[in-house]
Parts: sequence; C-alpha cells; structure tokens
Amino acid sequence: MLIGLVGKPSVGKSTFFKAATLAEVEIASYPFTTIKANHGIGYVKVDCIDKEFNTQCMPNHGFCLNHKRFVPIDLMDVAGLVPGASEGKGLGNQFLDDLRQADVFIQIVDLSGTTDETGKQTENYDVTKDVIFLEDELDKWFLGILLKVWKGFARKVEMDGDDFAKAVVNQFSGLKVKEEHVKRALTKLNFASQPSRWNEKQLLEFASELRKESKPMIIAANKIDVANGEDNFQILKKKFPNKIIIPCSADSELALREAAKREIIEYVPGDRDFKIKKDLNEKQKEALDRIKKNILDKYEAGTGVQEILNYSVFNLLKYLAIFPAGANKLADSKGKVLPDCFLLPPNSTALDFAYFLHTDFGKNFNRGVDARTKKILGREYKLKNRDALEIVTGR
Repeated sequence: MLIGLVGKPSVGKSTFFKAATLAEVEIASYPFTTIKANHGIGYVKVDCIDKEFNTQCMPNHGFCLNHKRFVPIDLMDVAGLVPGASEGKGLGNQFLDDLRQADVFIQIVDLSGTTDETGKQTENYDVTKDVIFLEDELDKWFLGILLKVWKGFARKVEMDGDDFAKAVVNQFSGLKVKEEHVKRALTKLNFASQPSRWNEKQLLEFASELRKESKPMIIAANKIDVANGEDNFQILKKKFPNKIIIPCSADSELALREAAKREIIEYVPGDRDFKIKKDLNEKQKEALDRIKKNILDKYEAGTGVQEILNYSVFNLLKYLAIFPAGANKLADSKGKVLPDCFLLPPNSTALDFAYFLHTDFGKNFNRGVDARTKKILGREYKLKNRDALEIVTGR
C-alpha cells in the first residue's frame, strides 16, 4: 500500500510529509522545491490490544505510545502539479509517472489563498480552483491512457467476446487498477451502448470514475490556523459537500513531533493535548500555547495529519489491522510480547492471513484461533479490524 501526497506547488506537501515521517526533506516557499519524489515511512494509529491483556507490547516495527500502536505505511511526496500537467506542463510527466503505484491520494490544499495555481505568491486566491483543476488533470491522465488504444481495443474486446473489465485492467496494468474498480465504475455509469460506441463525453466519464475507484482521494485542508484559513475551509466544504475534507496544520504537527523527539513534551500523534516535560523558554512556550489554542482545543482531529493518514487507510482503502497472537501465549520465541501488527486488504480471510504470514502456514492451514475468546476460526472466516489470531498448521 502506498499513499501519494498530491497538489500544486508550495501548498505544504513536504511539510506534511516531514510531519508524518520526520524524514529530512527540503521545505521552501518557492515552486517545485520537490523535484524527485520523496519516499518515507508514516504510521497509522491503532488501539493496541495489549491493554486488553494487561500487558505492554514490544513492536518489531513501528512503536506503541500509551497503548496506541503505530503501524508503518509507505508515504510518497511528489513534485507539484500545475494546470496542463497531463500535457507535460511543469513537471507533469514525472509527477504522473511517480503516482502510478499510489493506492490513495491525499490532496494538500493551501487554505491561506496566497499561492496561485502555479504556486507563486498572490492574494485572495480561490482555493476551490485547486480541487477542480487537480481532479481534471488526473482524469485527463487516465483518459490519455485509454485514448491511445481505445478504438481498436474496444472493437477487439467486443468481437472476441473478451471480459471488458479484465481487458481494461491489462491496459492499466501499471496503475494498480483492479477488475472490481472497473465493474464499480461501469455500475455507477450504467452506459447502455457498447464500449466501441461510447462518445468522447462518455469515455471521459468512464476515465473519471475509474480514477476515483482505483485511486480514491481525501483533501487535507492545510494551514487552517492562518488568516483566511477557517473562511476558506468553509468555502471548500460548501463547494464540495460530498468530498472528504479534513482541517489540517502540518506546521503544527511538525512542531509537536519535533518537540516530542527532543523530549521537550510528551505527545501522542493525533491526540488533542500534550504534556510539557522540560522548562521552556519564552519562544517555545508561546509556540506551544498557540498550537494548543488555535488547533488542538479547536478541532476534533487535532492537527489533522494523523486523522488524514488513518482515514486514508481505514476508511478509503478499508484496510484491517491484524495482530498475530497465540491463544495461550502472547510472546514470540524471543520473548517479545505482541511484536507484530499487520495491515491486510478488506475482505481478507483467516487463510489469507496465514498465507500473508508465510506460504507454508497457508498450505498447511488447519485452523485459526481467536486469542481473545479461544474460538476456533475456519479458513473462510472474514477478518475484522483489530482481530488477534493464532494460525494452527498440520492435522
């Protein structure tokens, strides 16, 4: 699973990326600071099951703070997108190529309204334009891939009696498009005519629906705490009532995580409070007081960064956090308690989990055991978020 950060230049993508990963990246107030895509490890936040067993987990990967488990995910920050990117403007070709492997997009929108569509300084910019042009460019990107082959492709599928969904998946083989995405797009559109008879408008609608299904998107309304931030947030929500828009301050999250890293404060990412651990100078005190008053006390999602990552993985992609756990023993062979928590796709079964752990576990699957209830689970058991399972092999 890969999460892609998208948006025009100079909206705070690199700040969001650094806040989520604490990776060293260049942050500057001029367009195209990011040229090559930055890859890093972010984390989703899960209520750890260790508390239910009155113990403390010992993660192999990620970390656990106050019984909140942080599970690693891949995050990518790409070059800014400008109008005309699908035709190669700006760093368009590179941008779109970088995004091929992303499963979900987080669009960072600058609520200050002080940068135009190319990322240059301006005043009173209409922030709704950013959402419209970015979706338009992504749709044209998908449409361009279809148009290269469409006439011959559609006729051949119909003449040979091929499965249309499978044929489209092959055409989009590098973009993680699945059959279920194609089928859901077709169901929503309900086009009566054969694909070879679709007009240009229908083809664009199909490309757009396929993009939405295969690469869902959430909007991070960044810089909510600056002048015009709240007003522009309300404008966005009114203009796009059906989109997921979460208020965000990547700067504030970065400041809190950096302070926690230096042990100035105790802070669990995504929480709405922190605890001061050291004496502060006046500048530090003012900065933390400002974050507390303008962000944490005001918004349910806190700084928004953790909420946006979690929503992307658990609500849009519907992934499941699963703990390998023995029915009678929570520690592994090295004595580490609940060392692992894995993210599995929706509709995964106990057998899928066994194969995920090791091919031999899948081949020799006998049963799963619920670590909480000791209940026996068959191979077709559908996993639920935060399940704790032991896989038993052999006869």
